[in-house]
Amino acid sequence: MNNFKMDIEQQLTSLGREIQQFVERITPLDDARDFSPACDVIESSTLLKIIVDLPGMEKKDVKVTLKDGVLRIEGTRELYLENDETLKRGERAQGSFIRSFSVPGHADSSSINASFKNGELTVEIKKKDDGGSEADSIPIN
Repeated sequence: MNNFKMDIEQQLTSLGREIQQFVERITPLDDARDFSPACDVIESSTLLKIIVDLPGMEKKDVKVTLKDGVLRIEGTRELYLENDETLKRGERAQGSFIRSFSVPGHADSSSINASFKNGELTVEIKKKDDGGSEADSIPIN
């Protein structure tokens, strides 16, 4: 891949991130969507990796899908209180979340692997050698 194409791809990724941050700043948060988990996006010569911090959650609480080149991670973190319990101070974020990531053209969409361990979701996508097909739903191991 030539440097010009890589630069255009990086610029478009940066623009997409800036648009998402702008929309998140101007959209008021409601009680059902006030949790935005932190994540890292890592790239090597053969792999793209997204790591999302989801403390206190289990794999059954998370859904990973791919549609039209967009990887979507969504779920809900809830606070469960017993009948005699009252929350006196709440500092841990809770509620529903959706994180979306544009999958670049050089990623092999058919090779997506998602795993969940110790409150951390890891999604790995191999880079293409040739063509790959797009999966609709990604199981979490």
